[in-house]
Amino acid sequence: MARPAVMHMISPEKHVSPFDVNMAADAGFDVIATYGEVGLKELTGLVQDMIFSRSPKDARRTALFIGGRDAVLALDMLEKAKKAMMAPFVISVFADPSGSFTTAAAMMALIEKNLREEGGLRGRRVTIFGAGGTVGIAAAVLAAKGEAEVTLASHRGRVAAEQRAAELQKRFEVEVNAADGSSSEAKADGVRDAEIVITAGPPGVQILGKKELEGAKSLKAVAHVNAVPPAGIEELGISDMAKPLAGSSAIGFGPLAIGNVKFKTQHQLLNMMLEADKPLVLDFQEAYRIARTIA
Repeated sequence: MARPAVMHMISPEKHVSPFDVNMAADAGFDVIATYGEVGLKELTGLVQDMIFSRSPKDARRTALFIGGRDAVLALDMLEKAKKAMMAPFVISVFADPSGSFTTAAAMMALIEKNLREEGGLRGRRVTIFGAGGTVGIAAAVLAAKGEAEVTLASHRGRVAAEQRAAELQKRFEVEVNAADGSSSEAKADGVRDAEIVITAGPPGVQILGKKELEGAKSLKAVAHVNAVPPAGIEELGISDMAKPLAGSSAIGFGPLAIGNVKFKTQHQLLNMMLEADKPLVLDFQEAYRIARTIA
């Protein structure tokens, strides 16, 4: 008799996201166990309890999901989880803090698809607002790996953006520039020569209005992930899918259009964990590969 499929879901926050729990259940996991307020130091012990309690042949029926709200910490946890395992006791691991990795993957896949006939992301000037957020970080790395010229802008100023850019350069070996995003004037300057503009700030905050965008004459695509009014980018509708942005030559992608691809991407990644013959390691780069097939 086949062993039940068990999903262990951890988060450094107090609670594991109910969204992710529902997704795991709908993907077909039989047992879902959640662990909140998990620190990096506790991870090795938890992972080894997960792997040594079942025979190696049942490893594919056991999986670990890493949530939370910190992209860098989630990736650190993923690496520590990998190091805690030893063959043949190895299980699948999927990191997707706040759903940000699958969201960023979906967003970049949609933009890349719609610009593919013009060369995709390669060589594009991309400005991303939300340097401290999980979606912004993942989107910046994906764009940079797609050979775009990426600039991260922070509402806390250029220094904060430079610190984040340096972290990404060190960790992922990609080149990322930094810009000030702390004022209307700074934002306008940041998008003036951009071809792709993304806002990945907190819910309910309009980051770019018509005033900031009116000087952006090179725009090809814009996107935001904020489903709570007001929109992160003024006049970009919540469900817009490659829709021309008013007063611009750019096409726009709203949060629900992105979310539809994100949902399908996360569901497929979870199904892959269930069906794989060998353990998988899934992060935003694998999410992007899947999202490109869905977009």
